[in-house]
Amino acid sequence: MIDSARAVRPGEEIDAASLAVWLKSRLPGIEGPVAVEQFPGGHSNLTYRLRFGDDELVLRRPPFGSKVKTAHDMGREYRVLSRLYAVYPKAPRALLHCDDPEVIGAPFYIMERVRGVILRQPQASKGIDLPPERMRAISEAAVDGLADLHAVDYRAAGLEDLGHPEGYVSRQVEGWTERWRKARTDEVPDLDRAADWLAGHLPPPSGETGAALIHNDYKYDNLVLHPQELERVVAVLDWEMATVGDPLMDLGTSLGYWMDPDDAPELRLLPAGPTTLPGNLSRAGVVERYAARTGRDVSNVVFYYVCGLFKIAVIAQQIYYRYKQGLTQDPRFAALIGAVRVLGHTASQAIARSRIDRLES
Repeated sequence: MIDSARAVRPGEEIDAASLAVWLKSRLPGIEGPVAVEQFPGGHSNLTYRLRFGDDELVLRRPPFGSKVKTAHDMGREYRVLSRLYAVYPKAPRALLHCDDPEVIGAPFYIMERVRGVILRQPQASKGIDLPPERMRAISEAAVDGLADLHAVDYRAAGLEDLGHPEGYVSRQVEGWTERWRKARTDEVPDLDRAADWLAGHLPPPSGETGAALIHNDYKYDNLVLHPQELERVVAVLDWEMATVGDPLMDLGTSLGYWMDPDDAPELRLLPAGPTTLPGNLSRAGVVERYAARTGRDVSNVVFYYVCGLFKIAVIAQQIYYRYKQGLTQDPRFAALIGAVRVLGHTASQAIARSRIDRLES
């Protein structure tokens, strides 16, 4: 049940000998060779397990071939985790950062290994006992965890300069629209329409008073669950897009990954975790529970949901662009253009129906 690593994918190897030399001069007690394996999940930053006898650490580095200047900043992610742990223990503790590409070919950071269960696609969760009552409790814990994250005192962690809350939503819409235009390989009219609709339906700005620390990729396969108590979230992973901004943008991204059982079959094929298993909260249920826990106004949730779908589609398109350019050989990326189209269609349905559920009815 514990999330495990595998052999490193071809083309994504790192120099274990060079890494061992660098580590041994900085971490007391590191002895012997470094065994390197790779965690198979994720589509962005690459995550490796380092083993030294019985000890384990985790290494994160940027993906091969990425040319997005504002993404994959290892120093920024390290700074967030190294400060956040003091006020939010569910953030893994970051230990070391290296900005010298000579060590393994790219900047990277080292963090502690948090052992637990990660629920990925429904088929990958086979063998884990997930009756409806347990799945319900897990889904509620996931939503409560998002609400708890948005209540974190980011200023106490020294992260008040992490983002610029004023104008955050409009900048996000402009930025992701520009990324879509730069990474486009195929015509996807639904995404063009979604971009125009978002620009014309910006919600009232929340400003500094409504700002919160937001994760920007909060979903099942970034949550580590306690091995014996799956209803308890023990860690939240992948903080590369964390910032300070409108927390409803975070909710919208999570909703974009949250599939309902009556969604279109092609949407339910996307790797978003086992949200369609019996017992899970629905998307509408997620919003209702989040609103009850936080007291936030969710009347503009359709905007935030569409924005989440649009952002996820653009992320998939950027990865697909790298694949088409031959900058990565990961075979998982070949089908991502299909995901882009499906997400664009879903955004169009949400806009047309002015709701976040029952989109195909």
